[in-house]
Amino acid sequence: MPDKIVTLNDILVGVFCVSSSSVEQKIYVELNNTVPCVRLLNATHQIGCQSSISGDTGVLHVLETESDLDWILSTGPHPPYMVILETAFFNRSVMMRMKNSSRVAGVAVIVSKTGVADNFSPHTTCPNQNTGVYSEKNAPELANCNVTVWNPLGNGLSYEDFAFPVFALKDENQTQVIRKCYEDHNLRVNGSAPQYPLCAMQLFSHMHAVTDTVTCMRRTDLQNRFSINPEVLCDPLSDFNVWTSTRPLNSSSKGHAPNESVVIAATRLDGRSFFWEQAPAAEGTVSGIVTLLAAIQALYPVTQEAPPPRNIFFTFFQGEAFDYIGSSKMVYDMEKNDFVINLNNVHSMLEIGQIGLRQGKNLWMHSDPVSRRNTSVDAEVSALMKNLNTASAGLNVTLDQPSFSQPLPPSSFQRFLRARQIPGLVLADHEMSFNNRHYESMYDDAENMNVTYPPNLSPDEQLVYETEAAKSLAEVATLVARSLYMQAGGENKSLSSITADPKIVAQLLYGFLVQKNNSWFRSLLPPEVTKKGDNSILSSGPPQFYIGLGPRIHGPVHSVTRFVQYILANLTGSVTNLTESECQNPSEVHTENKDFFSYFWVSGPASVNGTEEPFCVRASVRLSKAVSPAFELLQYGSRDYSTWTESRWKSIRARIFLVASRELEMLTLGVGVAVLLLSLLVTYFISSKAELLFSSARETPTTTY
Repeated sequence: MPDKIVTLNDILVGVFCVSSSSVEQKIYVELNNTVPCVRLLNATHQIGCQSSISGDTGVLHVLETESDLDWILSTGPHPPYMVILETAFFNRSVMMRMKNSSRVAGVAVIVSKTGVADNFSPHTTCPNQNTGVYSEKNAPELANCNVTVWNPLGNGLSYEDFAFPVFALKDENQTQVIRKCYEDHNLRVNGSAPQYPLCAMQLFSHMHAVTDTVTCMRRTDLQNRFSINPEVLCDPLSDFNVWTSTRPLNSSSKGHAPNESVVIAATRLDGRSFFWEQAPAAEGTVSGIVTLLAAIQALYPVTQEAPPPRNIFFTFFQGEAFDYIGSSKMVYDMEKNDFVINLNNVHSMLEIGQIGLRQGKNLWMHSDPVSRRNTSVDAEVSALMKNLNTASAGLNVTLDQPSFSQPLPPSSFQRFLRARQIPGLVLADHEMSFNNRHYESMYDDAENMNVTYPPNLSPDEQLVYETEAAKSLAEVATLVARSLYMQAGGENKSLSSITADPKIVAQLLYGFLVQKNNSWFRSLLPPEVTKKGDNSILSSGPPQFYIGLGPRIHGPVHSVTRFVQYILANLTGSVTNLTESECQNPSEVHTENKDFFSYFWVSGPASVNGTEEPFCVRASVRLSKAVSPAFELLQYGSRDYSTWTESRWKSIRARIFLVASRELEMLTLGVGVAVLLLSLLVTYFISSKAELLFSSARETPTTTY
């Protein structure tokens, strides 16, 4: 059969591929569990890291002491070096010295809790300072953190531009392989230089975008217009906001909602760190998410039994770490009457900031001194403060306000104030500078928020274990829920029935900070998500809160956005008897209303025999786009909106191997060239003497007739 014939060429190709792969495996040790620092761009700058197009290679050197740094930057005889950084040396001083040296080919940071500094924040000292409500035009005396420096520990490392690759090494086993390679081949003996062969590392993280977002988007647009195979160079950071309300809102109706006065309760969904997709964001983000979700769980049943006059609108903003992407988009849509409500519907706003590191019982109520110059706004803010103080009765929470006039801390509320003077407060655990000593870093994790468990607990036992952090946040969630109910016009007699469940808080903390692949999260998500195995959003470990490029990287929505969406549906929705087909196409069921509700086909809790019984949940939970209006307006150099983009790349890889001395390499090259020339000479000689060498084979045989 012709299709079963295997040609000699096929065999040779197969042998070559197998042998080349085998040779490569013998030469290189691939490092799989690594995380790069990638390039980000805005209207004016590029930040982050990148390698050359063919990767950057250097001789390994582990930085453990100051003398190691001197060896790398000045005295070592084998530059360029690939520096392996212990955690204690990953700081601005060391990184900037290496940035300014031509002897460094790249950096690999060992991610470890050993030797972590008491404080490390690679963010700036004044987060989002250029896109908040305070500027040179509006209250310049409050702009640029002139009054209060919110993040004094910020070293700005995340906003530097490094011309070499920087990777994080997360796998302890691979770290040991690197150390052994270094100790066997590169370790100095009595201060003398090691001899070849030496252990080397190669890092690949070449970025396509350069200069700034304006340049990148212009080049991408030109390629889209004139190239047959256009290549996108960068993408806007984007995902979705999540929102719901105590009274369902008609999603098909845009603009002013008649007879609706809305109290907004908000928090943020995202965080960041120096490394791509490494953003545990415990105190910075998770504390607010968990508190607002627990408040919704406590508040929602009461609002259905005794609805207050005003609607309560809960929203989780995505992309706030990058100049308020989510909140600026929602405000922009409200101003254009392209959202379910507009700014005229907004009565007041309460935002949950960083509240996981309370010192004692204290919580601080931050307000905007500029808008409070308006007497009506000031009266509403005072009323909101009064409601909060009333709601705190009997709780282990003490409320206070800053002792002097200062601006709002970085918050989504600032984007609303840019559009209109709206009464509102930001709740936080700090009066002035952040309590969070690891703001926007990979060390803002469960341990930073004191979420710890007794030894020997199983995962299911940890899931429901009520830590001190869970109990503390449950108190704050109860405060938030009761004050929102009062702010919406609810009666005080219902307050006693509004209490957040510490068990729910414990489950949320475990899922967001320790292990997202747990029985509770699995029960809330669709069956197709829970059955995807390693490709699922339910991989091992906690979720990461970097916004990224939602649709391109994470599928329809970011994993954190999906978790919050389905948790909200579980906390506020009702179970229906719709089939899977009807749940996914509710418009075909005449008794259902898709304009007011979303429908979720969820896995349900596992039974005794381990099987799940999926069912349909109806809830007024919605997603709205979280992408900067600058990209809708094509204003890539905007100073009013976020312009952050992420560069594209083709390959992110890391590997180690042994490298020979320069002399041996040149000798090998010389021998190879000599063999090539000799081969050419032999070939030429044989070709020129072919008639003589092969004449007997060409004699014409005698034919007899």
